[in-house]
Amino acid sequence: MTQSTYDIVNHLKHISSDKYKTNVIKLGIPEEDALGVPTSELRKIARTLPKDKLFLYELWKTGYHECKLLTVLSLKPKECTENEILALMEEIDSWDLCDLFCKTILIKRDFDFYIHLWIQSEELFKRRAAFTLIASKSTHAKLSDEEIADYLKLIEQHSDDERLLVKKAASWALRELGKISYDAKERSIETATALLQQPSKTQQWIAKEALKELQTLVKVDGRSRLISNKSKMGKEVSNPK
Repeated sequence: MTQSTYDIVNHLKHISSDKYKTNVIKLGIPEEDALGVPTSELRKIARTLPKDKLFLYELWKTGYHECKLLTVLSLKPKECTENEILALMEEIDSWDLCDLFCKTILIKRDFDFYIHLWIQSEELFKRRAAFTLIASKSTHAKLSDEEIADYLKLIEQHSDDERLLVKKAASWALRELGKISYDAKERSIETATALLQQPSKTQQWIAKEALKELQTLVKVDGRSRLISNKSKMGKEVSNPK
């Protein structure tokens, strides 16, 4: 470690707490790799860090979970090469780091390649990343009818994975696709209905979880996406005075 990296690790240790470290360990992070610093504090620190890519990769290589989060928060997405992204993905070992990597770095790149690559992987966080990217793109980008159809097909084909972190992400992706428009909602419900007919208990679970929200979605003036009629704004539309 360089002196600067050493100082950052020492600072993280100084502001860490045993209580939060326990929470980090519950995510599956080995105790020796966890310091115990909330992500809210890490975001503040990230704003002060140099944006030099080599320095940030050195911070990642310390192995500490919080240092990896700092790296992801500080990297400039467009400066990351494809090989660097693939290398970072190999060392992701928790759902929070996986999701942050997707929503901070990959969402700002052309990442369809990674969705189609990782959704076929048997590795836990690669497959979760694929579904997370579908959910994130559904929220942040304008999708064509062809893209929506492609993503729904991927969910139907690759959702028979009983691991909790994967099936939760698959259900999330299905719900977010359904919020794009009424047409997307109907298509997502059709996909969920098809999953319900499968012998897989996992796919049935994903469908049931998704349908709980999909079937409540309504359009609200001023909102580009559909929202649940159980929300405050949704109730006003569903039950006008």
